[in-house]
Amino acid sequence: MGGPGDPPEGTPEGAPGGADDEYRSVVFDESFVRAARLQEFSAQERMGDDAPAVRRRPPMRRGLPRQALILVLLIAVAFGTAVYMGVRSPYDNQATTADDPVEPLRMTVVPLTPPGEVPGTTDTARLYANSPAAQFRVGAEGIPLPATRSTEHFSDSQVVTALTTAKDYLVRSSLYPEVLTGEEVRPVRVMLDPDQLDQFDESFDQPAADGRHAATGWLVRFDPEAVELADPQIRVQGTLRATETDAATLEVVSDHIFVYALRPAGADADAEASLFTVRRELRFSFDLDDLRLHQARLQTSYAQAGPLSCADDSASLLRPLLAGQTPRTGGPAGTDPYATGSTTALCGTLAKETQPRV
Repeated sequence: MGGPGDPPEGTPEGAPGGADDEYRSVVFDESFVRAARLQEFSAQERMGDDAPAVRRRPPMRRGLPRQALILVLLIAVAFGTAVYMGVRSPYDNQATTADDPVEPLRMTVVPLTPPGEVPGTTDTARLYANSPAAQFRVGAEGIPLPATRSTEHFSDSQVVTALTTAKDYLVRSSLYPEVLTGEEVRPVRVMLDPDQLDQFDESFDQPAADGRHAATGWLVRFDPEAVELADPQIRVQGTLRATETDAATLEVVSDHIFVYALRPAGADADAEASLFTVRRELRFSFDLDDLRLHQARLQTSYAQAGPLSCADDSASLLRPLLAGQTPRTGGPAGTDPYATGSTTALCGTLAKETQPRV
């Protein structure tokens, strides 16, 4: 019996709470019907004797799911990034400091005065054989390149380039006859970073013992009016070492001893010759542009040279004491402690055992 308010025959079919409610969970909506792979022919289509009851429908084309779209987008971005990185210059992958100001070269030249008369002889081979330079190699052979390996940010070839450039600078600035006699400076100048050229030029136009503008801080340069080479076979010994200071800079440190046989300028071939020693310690730095252009930046230059007189100015030229000469009396140039930016004038004594026994 129906409850109050119910129709006498019960709730009609299709009405809420009717018989259809129990089948509501299995009723197919229109989208499901449209997605069906099989479709029933209409009654008219089935009137034929051999007409099939159903037909197979072509699969529906659906759009890509959201996850697939995101994946495709990520792949496209990754591919584009790879193409962009591939067409960039390989040098762009390393940070450079090209825009950073280049620090001026800091230099020190220390004259070494002999304790007495400078020994000499007409036989230069005997001079070398009886000196600490007896086992030194001749010329550029005395500047061998060390074994190399890549660093964290620089390849092996870049390290070799830095060492080779430093060696070339040493050869040009310490072994070229035209540089030693003061005739030329260009072979050295062309190897410098352009940012250091103004300091280089000023060092030769107005040399000064201020730790920044000594011509002899850049190269070895004798007074051509006083001395000449008695033997072109200059003896050399030393080391080169390369290290990475940061992701954009390679540093090369050189430490070499150069020994020259000298005699008075314009003297006969049978004039007595004497040895002159220069120890040069240079610190170079290279960024990517320097490596590419085969040029260098000098950070520090420290030189000890003798026999010299402490009283002579060694900023522009080296005026060696030759065979039979003794140092002039007097100390190095005075140092003004009140002057800002000035450097202390230095002078040392050349050890007796460094002189050849003749």
